[in-house]
Amino acid sequence: MAEELLFQKDASREQIYQQIIPQIHSLNKDEPDLVAKLANTAAALKQAFNFFWVGFYLVKGTELVLGPFQGPIVCTRIAKGKGVCGTAWKEERTILVPDVNAFPGHIACSAASRSEIVVPIIRDGEVVAVLDVDSDQLKDFTEVDQKGLETICAEIPWGELGTLMRKEF
Repeated sequence: MAEELLFQKDASREQIYQQIIPQIHSLNKDEPDLVAKLANTAAALKQAFNFFWVGFYLVKGTELVLGPFQGPIVCTRIAKGKGVCGTAWKEERTILVPDVNAFPGHIACSAASRSEIVVPIIRDGEVVAVLDVDSDQLKDFTEVDQKGLETICAEIPWGELGTLMRKEF
C-alpha cells in the first residue's frame, strides 16, 4: 500500500494523470472495500490537482447520494436529471461545464464553485455512481481532464461496484 502519492508537481495535467493513474490503480486493486476505494481516489485527485471539490455520488434508487469526497460540505442528494451530476447520470455521459452559472438548472451546493466536470461510472450497462469534480476557477477543465477522469472511472478496479451499489452498505 502506498503511503504517498508521487508525481511531478510542475508537470502538465496530462503528465500528472499519466503519473497518478497507475498509483490509483495500485491503491485500489487489492482493497475489497468500496468506500475505501472511493475515498482514496478522491483524496488522490484532490492532492494531485488541488481541485476545489472532488467526490462521488452513488446511485440509490431514484437519487444520487453523497459518497466519499474531499472538500467543503455539499448537497447530500440529487435527483436524476437535476444539476450537472443528475444530468450526467440521466444522459450517461461526461459533462464538462466551463461556467456553472451558465448551466441550466445548476445546483449551487457551493457559491465558490465556478466550473465542473462529472463522469458517470457505468457497470453492467447502467450508471451506478458519478465522479464529480469542481473548481473555483472558470474554464478549469479540458479534454485532458475528461480523458484522465474517464480513464480512472473506467479502468480502476472497483470490483463488484454494480452489485455493491444495488445493496445498502
